[in-house]
Amino acid sequence: MSDLLSLIANVGFPIAVAAYLLTRIESRLEDLTVAVYEVREALISNINDNSIHHRSNQAI
Repeated sequence: MSDLLSLIANVGFPIAVAAYLLTRIESRLEDLTVAVYEVREALISNINDNSIHHRSNQAI
């Protein structure tokens, strides 16, 4: 019985900490994924706007 408690104390705590940290990191990764997608869309929009603006200036 003592060995079981020792095993839980030695292994259980690191597992609990790892699970806690993984759940926190997962939510942050989701936030970063959304931010990267928004930056990508802004860059595409900016490139398209500049391309249209550049073409209209060439026509003048």
